Order: sequence, then C-alpha cells, then structure tokens
Amino acid sequence: MTFHDVFDEIERDRPMLERMAREIWESPELGLHEERSAALLREALADEGFDLEVGVGGMPTAFIATYGEGDATVGILGEYDALPGLSQRVCAERDPVEEGEPGHGCGHNLFGVAGVGAALGVKRQIEGGDLDGTIKFFGCPAEETLVGKVFMARAGAFDDLDVALTWHPGDVSTPRFGRTLAMDSVQFRYEGVSAHASVSPESGRSALDAVSLLNTGVEYAREHLPDSTRIHYVITDGGDAPNVVPSSATVWYYVRAPTRGEVEFATDWVGDIAAGAARMTRTDLTRRAVTGCWDYLPNRVVTDAIWETMTELGEIEFADEDRAFAEELQGTLAETQLERSLEDIPDEHARAMSQDPLYGVPVPVYDEDSISGGSTDVGDVSWIVPTGQFRAATWPVGTPAHSWQAVAANGDFGIEGGIYAAKVLAGTAILLLENPSRLERAQATFRDSTGDRSYESPVDADAEPPFDITAG
Repeated sequence: MTFHDVFDEIERDRPMLERMAREIWESPELGLHEERSAALLREALADEGFDLEVGVGGMPTAFIATYGEGDATVGILGEYDALPGLSQRVCAERDPVEEGEPGHGCGHNLFGVAGVGAALGVKRQIEGGDLDGTIKFFGCPAEETLVGKVFMARAGAFDDLDVALTWHPGDVSTPRFGRTLAMDSVQFRYEGVSAHASVSPESGRSALDAVSLLNTGVEYAREHLPDSTRIHYVITDGGDAPNVVPSSATVWYYVRAPTRGEVEFATDWVGDIAAGAARMTRTDLTRRAVTGCWDYLPNRVVTDAIWETMTELGEIEFADEDRAFAEELQGTLAETQLERSLEDIPDEHARAMSQDPLYGVPVPVYDEDSISGGSTDVGDVSWIVPTGQFRAATWPVGTPAHSWQAVAANGDFGIEGGIYAAKVLAGTAILLLENPSRLERAQATFRDSTGDRSYESPVDADAEPPFDITAG
C-alpha cells in the first residue's frame, strides 16, 4: 500500500466532505452547543461502521469514534466550534449573514471534517486488510474556550493512544513545532451591599471597588512576574448605575505562561490579591475556575512523519478563481499584516508568498524555537501521548485568524485546504501504523521530553464543563 491509495480514497469522498464543510459553515455553533455539527460528523462515521461513544467528559457534543482492533492506535483530533460575532458572507467586504451571529473565523468547519475524511480513509485500508491498527476520531467541542480536550483528557479519553494527530487552518502549509502558552481561565465574583451612592454610601459595600482593587493589585504584581507571563482580564459585571453601590461584580482573568508550573504560580498570586481585595472592601469572594490548559509539547518523530507526508503529497492545487478571490480578500488587509505573516518564513518561500495570495507549497518547520502567544487545549493531549500537528493553507497569505476575511475564505476555497489536510492526516497515520519502530521512537522521545513531569488535569475533579461560556 502507498500513500496514494488513501489519497485516492479521500478524493472519492470529496463530494461528501465538501458538503459537510459547507453545512457546518452555514450553521455555525458556539462551543459546547455544536449539536448539528457534531451530529453531522458522527453520522458520517457511524455509517462507515465506527463505534461511537457520545457525551465524553460530560459534554453532549464530545464523542469518540473507533474502528479496528489492531494493537497500535492512532487518534485524530477534530474541532467544529465557531466564534461569536463573526457572521460573514463569501465576499470581499464586511457583510454579515446575520449581524451579531457566529462565524467560522478559525476554520473549524474544515477542521473536524478533514479529520473525519482522514479517519474514513484509514478505516478502509484497515477494512481491506492492507493495514493493521486502530483508528480513533475525537470530536472535540469548545476549543475556542479551551474546554473540550481538557475535560475529555480529565475523563481519560486519550489514555490508550499511541500517537495523536491534528491540524489547524491558516495561511501556510507547514508542520508545527513551536510551543504554546499554558493557561488558566478564572472568574472572581464579589458580593457586597447595595446602597444609594450619594445619600448613604456608608451603608454600602462596593463589589466593583473589590474588582478595581484586584485589577490594580495585579498591575503591581506584573513587575515581579517573568516577562513571558501574560495576564489579561475583562469586567463582565460592574453594576447598573453610578448612583447605586454595586452589590455584585465579576471580573474574568486569563493567566498564561510558557509552562504549567509558571501558570499555577501566577494564578495563585492573582488569587491572593483577589482575597485581599475582598478583605479591603468587606465583600464576599467566590472564585470560579472555568478551565485551564497545558503548553503544547511537540514530538519530533511525529512531526517528521507529517512533513514526509506533506512532501509526498505536494502542493495544494488551488484554481485560478480561488486565487482571484484570495487576492480580493488580501486587498482588504493592512499591509503590516502581510509583512508580519512573512517575518519568520524561510526566505525562498517568503519571497514567493509575497507574490502569491494563496500559497499552496508546503513549507518546512520554521517555528522550532518559538513560543506562541496563544494557547490551545491540544497542549493537554500532547502531555498524555506523542502528538504532532500542522497548518494547511485555507485563507490568503497575511490573513489573521478570527477575522471576517478568514470566515469568507473558509466558506469557499478554504475547503480545498481542508481536503489537503485530510490527506496529510491519513497519510501520516498510515506511515506510523505501518512502521512500529517509528511509534516506538515517538514514545521514547515523549518520555525524554516529559521527564518526571506527568499530566495532571488543570480542572478540579468535580468541575462541570462551563456551558455558559461562549466566548474566549
């Protein structure tokens, strides 16, 4: 069997995959509420004979689909949640389908579908007797709020894997080897006493004062935290009118740092400041740990297998009309966005990308020593099992994720990048399943990388998934 057998299988599934990607794009759903999207993916896998486990980690839209009984098990991660407020038509100007509604600005309408396409392609090789192993597809909700994989991991969903594979839409096709930031998401709610702010302020106890003191204390703490630590917040509830002492107020914090240990240190400090603010204002404090995640731990062996598959597959074949639309979308971006997107790209590719709005040529790893400013719940999986991920070009060069331009692309030519991603995932899975020695090397590399640090869930054992959190 060759790579091209499974590539051909995915091509035969192209009409179905394109239809699913468009259906999910047309009906975007926020995290933990992706009922239609998850059902669409589950049905495609169930129709092919996959065994389904639904409601993983206490989340109705989380599921695992399994096929095969081989000793080696490869997992493919998929996502399908949208972003709030990014509704957008397929056009080169800001034009929401429905103002204020969600949109797929991170390409998750392609993300899960590509994983399903890959899982189906590998399944058929196992079914035909050409391959021995087990393939699992993980339907992972609520990545945008860093919830899905965290609660699935706490439930042990990934414990029996030999390797995990995933990808993400972007403006370039390349394996990812850079790290990401670990993170905690915490809300602090204060309860005080309401009073007339002018007639009898002495009768009140301001919950908003407590929030303000917490925020001020954190600003002073920044001086004594590492430069790589990031703390940001938003006041989600601060009162209703200036002449009423706020009896309740809530502030939501993200704490990020390169390692889980550093995040826990900083979060504890923020918690101490929060408690101090409550004492200073004589208010009552309730702390809610919404979620948390680990930093991403790349695996060299798995990443090399991804690159081998990408080079075998070659360039994404975008049509001329795709490039024309991409050029229109690119024209709506600031020139600095294009410049920033090319900063770390190897010169030969950067020069070509500056001239091509839709660059389909695979680029070798170039982020090996980098730490992204963002966070992902793929990090949790990567501390449980050897993990590899890559990006595939689905929107124009220079386009930022979480933008209306990305939404427009993901509903159109981005689907071609999603088909490409399905082939990379499937080819890499086969490469690993056919070569047990590679899986053994991936495991050895994983053990060397983790050392004496083993995964512990960043959320409490009794914590419920935050169904009320739809933005992150």
